[in-house]
Amino acid sequence: MMGGVLGRISEWIQDHILPHPPPALETMRRGPHPSPPSPNPLMIQFFTWESKHPEMSWWKHFETETSTLSDLGITQVWLPPPNKAMVPQGQGYDAYDLWDLGEFNQKGTIATRWGTKDELVAAIKTAQTHGIDVLIDAVLNHKIGADRRETFPAVPVDPDHRLHEVGPVRDIEGWTAFDFPGRNGKYSTMKWTEEHFTGLDWDHRTRTKGVFRIVGGRHNGWSEWVDKELGNYDYLLGVDIDHTHPEVKRDLLSWGTWVLETTGAMGFRLDAIKHMDRRFLLEFIKHARKVPGRKNLFAVAEYWSSDLSLIKPYIRAFEGTLTFFDVPLHYNFHNASKIGSKYDLRRIFDNSVTKYRPGDAVTFVDNHDTQIGQTLESWVGSNFKLQAYALILLRQDGYPCVFYGDLYPNKECYDANVSNGLKILMQVRKKFAYGIQRDYFLEKNCIGFVREGQHELPGTDEETDHEVIRPGGCAVLVSNSNEESVHSIRMNVGKGNAGKRYKTCLNASDVAEIDSSGWGTFSCPAGSLQVWVREEEL
Repeated sequence: MMGGVLGRISEWIQDHILPHPPPALETMRRGPHPSPPSPNPLMIQFFTWESKHPEMSWWKHFETETSTLSDLGITQVWLPPPNKAMVPQGQGYDAYDLWDLGEFNQKGTIATRWGTKDELVAAIKTAQTHGIDVLIDAVLNHKIGADRRETFPAVPVDPDHRLHEVGPVRDIEGWTAFDFPGRNGKYSTMKWTEEHFTGLDWDHRTRTKGVFRIVGGRHNGWSEWVDKELGNYDYLLGVDIDHTHPEVKRDLLSWGTWVLETTGAMGFRLDAIKHMDRRFLLEFIKHARKVPGRKNLFAVAEYWSSDLSLIKPYIRAFEGTLTFFDVPLHYNFHNASKIGSKYDLRRIFDNSVTKYRPGDAVTFVDNHDTQIGQTLESWVGSNFKLQAYALILLRQDGYPCVFYGDLYPNKECYDANVSNGLKILMQVRKKFAYGIQRDYFLEKNCIGFVREGQHELPGTDEETDHEVIRPGGCAVLVSNSNEESVHSIRMNVGKGNAGKRYKTCLNASDVAEIDSSGWGTFSCPAGSLQVWVREEEL
């Protein structure tokens, strides 16, 4: 009880007394043009867990889709890890060699699962011509697939509490020597040995699986600047990288600048940051921003937790240099899809990064980890998928990321109805979701909001000399009711839209008349989504 009280007091002090860093999104590039690249920039995660194109490499597939993505309003793409994996079809999270982007014959292949280095560079160059930036998925926590075993002292620790030793120090045999023979020192001459790691999960000598902390020499144990789950969550999988080692720091910092300059990418998605020394990660981001043209580099972190209170200290620690995927909001969406009408939609943003710090939130509905059958399975059902997308795409707070698995046909998680609706929502975001937002969160099972639009006289974009279209905004109703009924909510879309007629975009042709004060009555079938825009703009 006392611990809970002290925790709430500590959280209150952090929220209300201690200074906050500036919102990260305001200073970050989200497309190839000056920030913001468009009034409504948009990211896509361009892969699923098992992505594989039947006719071409994944990088080539991405290149062929850049024009379509641009038409849908995409300004930024998160690609899968480009590094050589421990096996030919590894997704890259089983990181073997960061410096091999599909260039060297290692681990039985030259190309990675996704393609060759040349194909990656060509795809990114094409994306930029279509107004799209690319993010590199940086896997900096661990290595897997060593070239040799080594013998060294280590101590077994409790997997459920890594600060508790469960046996004496003993010599173990571990896969910790990385020689990268196929690369032969090109780009980086560093070869990794046990001294560059903190721990591992396999003793080959005794064929024992567990969690072993490497000791002796210069080893200082787990980093204290990691998540406190399981006592200390430095170790996640494979052989865990020691980010305090000077040779490790030098190599990873060099890789960060090299991969941006080599590929033309403009930022990073940082994998598994709760398991890494956050002081090193802050240095990594600041170092990468020294690369020419990357001063406003975009960076987003995966800190996987549904508990906002655990994310808050990380937001503060990164000093406005890093955005965060809004995992708590994802779980709100997941729970809403699971319990249906029992979920109170008026609380859909409660305890989310978006509500707490919208300028630090990257919002999403699902990703490769939440797919059915994956380790973090928490799939948002089709009964609420489009409602969730409307809540991230058409509102003003946060920076949304759509998922390839929801947009493109695939064997894992595709739903044609979701895909068709998502394309419409992306177009509405691109064309209409602007201006003042008004919320009508009045009913448990139906909430509404409007974007008033922009009503200044048509202007001219000074950079392109093209006429700027000022849209009339949109109106949105979201329902999770299981009753056979129709919701109606009276909402104000602004006096600038007085006398206009609003028409539905999704599977209906209803019309709402707007009175002289900007009010109109909007309706939506129970358990569904409806979006309205000015009739003449459809």
